[in-house]
Amino acid sequence: MSEAKTVSDRHAQGMQTRRSVLGDAYVNGAEERKTPFDGPFQDLIVEAAWGHVWSRPQWTPRLRSIVTIALLAALGHDEEVAMHVRATANTGATREDICEALLHVAIYAGVPAANHAIKIVKRTFEEMEAGGEAGDA
Repeated sequence: MSEAKTVSDRHAQGMQTRRSVLGDAYVNGAEERKTPFDGPFQDLIVEAAWGHVWSRPQWTPRLRSIVTIALLAALGHDEEVAMHVRATANTGATREDICEALLHVAIYAGVPAANHAIKIVKRTFEEMEAGGEAGDA
């Protein structure tokens, strides 16, 4: 028996929010790389992360961006840190915001985690200044 897939309102909102944060080029690339194997996971993150958490009105995109970068840095998710640093071009989070977030990471999650994230952030800033999208996750 086959099930017809319907796009939920939350999924549609998630795609809109994801595009506003990460940009059309990134989202289009991710959609093109999607396979039957990772499709269910992609749907989950579009609905849960982008359609729910990132779409809530209580925090601005700037604040969500800062918190997200700090959490990803604390957990050592390097590719995601770089992706979200690039997204600051759309969220309004500044370099100063990221610096402050990484200071918190150093104190509350450990200096090695912050030090490693700083290296990733600096490299990502250099790539952004050069106009490249190298290292897209």
